[in-house]
Amino acid sequence: MTNTIIGEDGKERCKWGASDDLHIHYHDTERGFPVTDDIRLFEKICLEGFQSGLSWRTILVKRENFRKAFAGFDFNKVAQFDENDIARLLNDAGIVRHRGKIEATINNAKRAQEMVKEFGSLAKYFWQYENQITENFTPQSAQIGDNSSKLSKDLKKRGWKFVGPTTIYAFMQAMGLVNDHHDDCYVRALVKEARKNFKF
Repeated sequence: MTNTIIGEDGKERCKWGASDDLHIHYHDTERGFPVTDDIRLFEKICLEGFQSGLSWRTILVKRENFRKAFAGFDFNKVAQFDENDIARLLNDAGIVRHRGKIEATINNAKRAQEMVKEFGSLAKYFWQYENQITENFTPQSAQIGDNSSKLSKDLKKRGWKFVGPTTIYAFMQAMGLVNDHHDDCYVRALVKEARKNFKF
């Protein structure tokens, strides 16, 4: 069974990233490319938490609604959300209305503020966990690596919620800590080059 597919544009992509235009754009321009902007990092870890138990397409479709609902994922603003905001979010059909995940996002915004005070930025903290040895794609069953487990454990110790190893591995894939594009996927080489030239 092949893990890639050739699209109408002649480009070979990971199968998961070729199902529709929304996935293609995300696969080709975001997934795996290194990210250092703290707002984007916070957004990514929050959205991966909301995705738990759902399809990634569900989150992609609602992403702009999430951004509006959560103040552009500015964690300094989200940290100030109160019960009125929780009620507002639970009534917002444009997002995933899950009380636990909403409350976790507000909690995590406060933890993010603490992390910035300690490390200077979220990026400085997260990029400690870059998986330098992940150069070859491994089967999905083997992808929950040591670094994602360590990161998940440390985040939980710091009071973060909805940050289990599977969610954290997906976060690492998304933000560029891991390059898991298949060997034949044309984006794999682009991500590898971006990481090689990446300075932080």
